[in-house]
Amino acid sequence: MLKRFLKPIKLPASADFGILILRVGISCLMLTHGYAKLSGYLGGDSSFADPIGIGEELSKILTILAEFGCSILLILGLFTRAALIPLIITMIVVVFIVHGPDPFAEKEHAISFLITYLTLFFTGPGKYSIDNKLYR
Repeated sequence: MLKRFLKPIKLPASADFGILILRVGISCLMLTHGYAKLSGYLGGDSSFADPIGIGEELSKILTILAEFGCSILLILGLFTRAALIPLIITMIVVVFIVHGPDPFAEKEHAISFLITYLTLFFTGPGKYSIDNKLYR
């Protein structure tokens, strides 16, 4: 079951190349958000919003793991679908809780990430990924 979940879907070469660009591009964009939070945390700043009531520090750590750690996995195409789950959850929290009452313009950035992550979740990592080598 786990192998089937992680196994990439067979696609045409042009689609695989498009998925590679999408996967790496969106991950590099998210890395900037995660790196800023990681740098602040390592510098001693553990203050952060607590949108789901688990504590500021734990919220920040989980967000860093998703935005930084999972983005690195996504760039590599390693455990792609599993890495996308924390990213999708993080963007759902941002869209519906953190920016829930805000106008659409405030949510638009997070919605763009969410749509991309959902698309990658359903397409898989593509041919140009470590997952493809591991789960052929």
